[in-house]
Amino acid sequence: MMLYLQLFWEFFKTGLFAIGGGMATVPFLQDISAKTKWFSASDLADMIAVSESTPGPLGINMATYVGYTTVHSHHGPAAAVLGSIVATVGLITPSVIIILIIAKFLEKFRDNRYVNAAMYGLRAASVALISAAGLSIVLISVFQISNIRQFRAAVIDFRCILLAALILVLTRWVPKIKKLHPVVFIALSAVIGIVFHMSVPL
Repeated sequence: MMLYLQLFWEFFKTGLFAIGGGMATVPFLQDISAKTKWFSASDLADMIAVSESTPGPLGINMATYVGYTTVHSHHGPAAAVLGSIVATVGLITPSVIIILIIAKFLEKFRDNRYVNAAMYGLRAASVALISAAGLSIVLISVFQISNIRQFRAAVIDFRCILLAALILVLTRWVPKIKKLHPVVFIALSAVIGIVFHMSVPL
């Protein structure tokens, strides 16, 4: 029971303060990892990859994934389903509460200068959180380290850089290819990743 309560509380805090969408939850997940040791930095990178390649919002998918894997490692698969539900409910509860409050008072405060100023500050916070999440993914994927302090021990994965650059070019500047659905690039990247791992150990 304590594990379920802890899962709910950790993801409740994440849902309350992760302003800016799914990627903004990543710094909070890093904090959860450091405090609880439920998963490693490498596990977090895998979670992001799985969550991005499956239907649904990233933050929700991450909560479901963490809840399932964390409880599974302690109590087995049957209890893990409940763990995924608890973590997911914990993440979305603050949003539901806040949206209901905002919906009730938004019309009244829409033009309030203090509200507008607060939103201005929140946008800046969102940019910072999402940028931090992006940097974390780059460090793990490209340099195979979990934080910038380990940079001296970094091992650059040039295959990862090449794949990212290739997808960037194809999706930005090749008209016929950029029209393809993102699922195509996710699937191809997964296949290439399997080939990389099978051909040459990272």
